[in-house]
Amino acid sequence: MIQNRRRTVARVLLLAFAAMGLQLTIPAVASADPAATAWAQLRMCESSGRYATNTGNGYYGAYQFNLTTWRSVGGQGRPDQAAPAEQDYRALYLYRMRGWQPWQCAGMLKLTGDADARSKRVPTYAEAAYIGGEGLPTPPPGPGGPKPAWPGVVYSYGDCAAPLKTFQLRMNAFGYGFTGTGCYLEKTRTAVLDLQRANGIKDSGLLGPKTWEAAWTGKPPR
Repeated sequence: MIQNRRRTVARVLLLAFAAMGLQLTIPAVASADPAATAWAQLRMCESSGRYATNTGNGYYGAYQFNLTTWRSVGGQGRPDQAAPAEQDYRALYLYRMRGWQPWQCAGMLKLTGDADARSKRVPTYAEAAYIGGEGLPTPPPGPGGPKPAWPGVVYSYGDCAAPLKTFQLRMNAFGYGFTGTGCYLEKTRTAVLDLQRANGIKDSGLLGPKTWEAAWTGKPPR
């Protein structure tokens, strides 16, 4: 009986709010995910950015999952044998379950959690696509192809960022054989210097606007 009275009171209140033109709203839950640069740094620290890593120590792939953790977020088979997009997805899944806690490198890199850390909110594959830069178009081969806008950042040795993956994939048109880690290491430095020297740009090794432009509209490296 008391329950029925409570329901009646609740309905009366709702009707009263409606009659007054008031809206009942539920506050939206804020959500966010770590930047692609944070994931790139994590991969670089954990596995040198290599998705196929298997050193025989019981940890596999770009994010160094062990099998128990991999399976706890729905992974099948072995992590290093899964596609990069699958590893990215399971990494985001784990992050939303446990934050950065599973990765020792996250502590070393001082990565901080955000609204989605430990939110227990299962991600979609679409939500995880940004992590490895999968949404970035692969630039067409040959000089003169469409050039993405310069990202507005001068990159140097040790940087990791999604636009660096775009540059690396572009340089594959000239035979460099990048896998597209998005991290500026020795091979990227060589490509940058080669491109600068071929186009009369000061060979600083810094990937700035002139070097970025040359990758699409300049002379191919010799």
